[in-house]
Amino acid sequence: MNVLTKQKEHMRAAVVKGNVSQMAAAKSKKFVVRFFYYLVLCSLSFVFLYPFITMIVTSLMSDADLINITVKWLPSGFRWSNYKIAMEQLSYQRYLKNSMIIATAATIGHVISCSFIGYGFARYKFKLKGLCFALVILSMLVPVQTIIFPLYIQYSKWRWMDTYLPLIVPTFFGYGLNGAFFIFLFRQFFMGLPKEMEEAARIDGCGAFRTFFKIMLPMSKSSILVATVLSFVWHWNDYFEPNIYIRTAGKRVLPSRLPGLYALMDTEDAMDLVMEEDGFTFNKAMLMAGTFLVILPVLIVYAFLQRKFMEGVERSGLTGM
Repeated sequence: MNVLTKQKEHMRAAVVKGNVSQMAAAKSKKFVVRFFYYLVLCSLSFVFLYPFITMIVTSLMSDADLINITVKWLPSGFRWSNYKIAMEQLSYQRYLKNSMIIATAATIGHVISCSFIGYGFARYKFKLKGLCFALVILSMLVPVQTIIFPLYIQYSKWRWMDTYLPLIVPTFFGYGLNGAFFIFLFRQFFMGLPKEMEEAARIDGCGAFRTFFKIMLPMSKSSILVATVLSFVWHWNDYFEPNIYIRTAGKRVLPSRLPGLYALMDTEDAMDLVMEEDGFTFNKAMLMAGTFLVILPVLIVYAFLQRKFMEGVERSGLTGM
C-alpha cells in the first residue's frame, strides 16, 4: 500500500509539474507575442507622431539651438516667446475668428442637411432612387479642382465672391466639402435601424418630419458626432476653396496665413531673417510655432471628443465599408 501510495504521489507531482511547465510556457509565449505587438505598435505610432514631435520641439528652440547640430530632441531652454511672435505675424485672433465662423457654420449645415438626405435614401422609395444615390457617390469621387471653373462662374453671377456664402450655403443643401460622404454616412446608419420605431410613431400620429426630428435624429448621435468632427476638421484645413472665393486679405482663413511665414523664410539664403523694426529674429522655430498654432484648435476638438468619436465610427457603419 505504501508503494502504491508513493507511486500515486509521484504521478500527481509529475502531473502538477507538467501543468506548471505548460502554464509557464504559455505565459512566456504570451509575453513574447505581446512584446512584439507593442513594439510594432510603438514603431508605427512613432512614424505618425514624428512630425508633431519635431514641430513642437523645434518651436521651442532658441537661435543657438537651431544652429547647434547636437541639439535634436531636447532644447537647451524652452523659448515660449516664439509663440508670441508667431501669433503677431499670423494676426492670430483675427483670422482665427474667420476660420471658426466658416468651419462652425459649414459643420452645422452638413449635419442638418446630410442627415435629412441620408434618412430619405435609407427609408423612402421613389423613382430613380438608385440613380440619384449613384450621382451622390459620383460627386464624392470627383475632386473640387475639376469643377472649380463652373463653380466660380456660377458664384460670380450670384455676386457671392469675396464672401463666405460659397463655403457655407452649399453645405445646407448636402453639397460643399465632402458632403456626399456625410450623406453616405447617415444613410448607412439609418439603414441599420429597425423600421418598427417609425411604424409605432405613425400609429401615434407622427408625420414624416416629426418622426425624423423627434425620434430618428436623436438616435443618430454617434453619426452626428462623427460628421461634426470630420466636417469641422476638413473645413478648418481647407486651403483651396477659401483662397479661390475670398479676395480680401482680412476675410481669409487662418491656414492661408502660413505661406506668408514661409515667404519670410525664403527672402534670404541665411537661416535667420532679422526684423530690425520689430526687434526680433524670425527663424525656423517661430515658423514651427505658427504651424502648431494653426492646427491647435483641431487638436483641442479631437482631444475632447476622441473616445466618443471612435465609438461613433464603430456604430455609424463606417467599419463595414
